[in-house]
Amino acid sequence: MDQSRIASPEQVFAHLAAGNQRRRVSFGYAERRAALRALSEAITAREGEIIEALSTDFAKPEAEIRLTEILPVQAEISHTLRHLKRWMRVRRVYPTRAMLGTKARIIPEPKGTALIIAPWNYPVGLSLGPLVSALAAGCAVVLKPSELAPASAAVIADIVVEALPEDLVRVVQGGVEVSTQLLDQPFDHIFFTGSPRVGKIVMAAAAKHLASVTLELGGKSPVIVGPGADLKKAAKMIAWGKFANAGQTCIAPDHVFVAKQVEAPFLAELKAAIAKMYGKTEEAQQASRDLARIINPDHFARLTGMISEAEAQGARALTGGASETESRYIAPTVMMGTDPSMKLEQEEIFGPVLPVIPFTDADEVLTRIDAGPKPLALYIFERDRALIERLRRASTSGAVGINIALAHYLHPNLPFGGIGNSGLGAAHGHYGFLAFTHEKAALENRFAPLGMLMPPYRGARIAKLAQKFLR
Repeated sequence: MDQSRIASPEQVFAHLAAGNQRRRVSFGYAERRAALRALSEAITAREGEIIEALSTDFAKPEAEIRLTEILPVQAEISHTLRHLKRWMRVRRVYPTRAMLGTKARIIPEPKGTALIIAPWNYPVGLSLGPLVSALAAGCAVVLKPSELAPASAAVIADIVVEALPEDLVRVVQGGVEVSTQLLDQPFDHIFFTGSPRVGKIVMAAAAKHLASVTLELGGKSPVIVGPGADLKKAAKMIAWGKFANAGQTCIAPDHVFVAKQVEAPFLAELKAAIAKMYGKTEEAQQASRDLARIINPDHFARLTGMISEAEAQGARALTGGASETESRYIAPTVMMGTDPSMKLEQEEIFGPVLPVIPFTDADEVLTRIDAGPKPLALYIFERDRALIERLRRASTSGAVGINIALAHYLHPNLPFGGIGNSGLGAAHGHYGFLAFTHEKAALENRFAPLGMLMPPYRGARIAKLAQKFLR
């Protein structure tokens, strides 16, 4: 269902901006809590429809839908409701010597009217999660779900219609042309989740109106399995992180660097972990109800083409490699013998294909990682604390997971975001609230002796004293 009763994105924006201006004073703590509770109740009421929609869009398993789409949003709402009063509180700040006699405060205010452009890979979680932060901050929102997951987009619109007034949040459906029209509008903040390529377009559009942006992008998130890793636990965690949602996760392990001395036992553990999760045979894996499908034929063709190119150049599939076009099935695939010239090592994979690259020197790995764009996540599996710290300090990434994968996304007290090519700004919890909030500085004069420092100066003696004692 398309919520927009007003035809054009321009009219939708104008309608919301006007409503946002009217409610700037009235949309306080109680109103924000009520909106968040209504959203939570609507999600609960439509859980069955959410599950059916995601199953329709790309055969996502029910358990994954509950754990990676519904739970994160409901947890975000619960966390926000617990802490919102404190986040909204006006904060006093102490004066410096130069500001004696003044009263200073920081006042959190909504940025205004926000645009949220969501992706297809986690269509519910990555649409409604940022919406929670925007509502907590007091913003009006235009929400644009991905047209590549149409069943999910329709349910998202139904949830918003049921839960929230149309002068607070509007859902606008459509493809690239609709996104382009929305980006032409003078939003106060834009929250975009997607590829670095499109992120640059969003940032350029925002610059025309000097709008602030939060860009949740992606990239090739590397894994390092050190010589001292617990190989069984590492393999299980990496297999889950890579093949959940058929690898269509922005923070999924993209490729694995494994210490040469533990390569063989690690690969054995990885094969065993995949077999336990998805089946021991090709037939069992294809019949597994725990493995999602690829979102569309274009993405399917890109992934199978990457596998074919790598195999033609000498790489081999340790396990997996099979695919089926009609259902867009790709088996959990582990590739050996890849090299930097192949697309598997050049592009973000975003699918159930995992290159494993042996190494003998950690400095070589760090050099390779540093040569590329800064990743959204880096995963280190190791028990030697000195080596862990060395790898952590020598690399730059949006987040680092130590003996764990993906789970930092679920931690509401951690900022979730990238750096450089992998993103700008942060989401979740208080960080999400701040993304949609302007922290206004307010300074009040009570008995500040600033008049002594104003013209006529009568020489520099007082200025010199101020330099000495007020710094």
